[in-house]
Amino acid sequence: KFYTYIIVATMKTTKVLETNITETNINEVSKILNFSSNNRVAICNANTLVRSVKDLNIRNLIDNFTIKTPDGFPVAKALTFLTKEKFSRVDGYKVFLQTISDGLDTNRRHYFFGNNEETTLQMIEKLKKMFPNIQINGYICPEKMTAEELAIKYKKDFQSINADIVWVSLGFPKQEQFIEKICDESDSNTNYVGIGGVFDWVAGTKKKAPEWLANIGLEWLLRLVQDPKRLYKRYLIDNTLFVLYFLRQVLFRR
Repeated sequence: KFYTYIIVATMKTTKVLETNITETNINEVSKILNFSSNNRVAICNANTLVRSVKDLNIRNLIDNFTIKTPDGFPVAKALTFLTKEKFSRVDGYKVFLQTISDGLDTNRRHYFFGNNEETTLQMIEKLKKMFPNIQINGYICPEKMTAEELAIKYKKDFQSINADIVWVSLGFPKQEQFIEKICDESDSNTNYVGIGGVFDWVAGTKKKAPEWLANIGLEWLLRLVQDPKRLYKRYLIDNTLFVLYFLRQVLFRR
């Protein structure tokens, strides 16, 4: 555990657009979640970084997390370009499954917060088939409230959940806002990870893009086809803005 604390303390970051992205990989994040405590992990894709450019509060929120992973093809490629080192996508789906798998021998206890009852129960059923020895200490599928309202309502629950890792699926930036507020309100050594739509992918209620498609930067296309009304602005506008902001950063050394 001491070794892992040293890793966390010395992890390097590089500013991509306006956000300090952690130079890390799937195995390292899994090790930190399984062998240390009181960490907050933000899975940062192009949308996260563009929103952080536009909104100082979101930027400061994300930068206060322990780890800000390079999720998605654009962010990983930008980090690789800026550091001259090769970085792969550290996305929520792989972090989730790798961390659970690596933590089986040490009986890491997991808790799920977010999404809906049907999806979460399907996900738990799938996880128990994939990892028969998984330790699941419970779940909550909350009502539609603001992050602050959720933190106030579930403060007592989170003081007694007795879990090592809480996986939060509320969507960005609500899940990160909730994590910040619940950590500020509760005295706990639990690790928190905001993982967006991962519950749906594991449950099978939404189709996860194959790895080869994600590796060529087209994962967004499948997600857009499945949920065009919610995601068209995010992908068609924010992905374009990401490219423009990154060119500005490189050309003007911002």
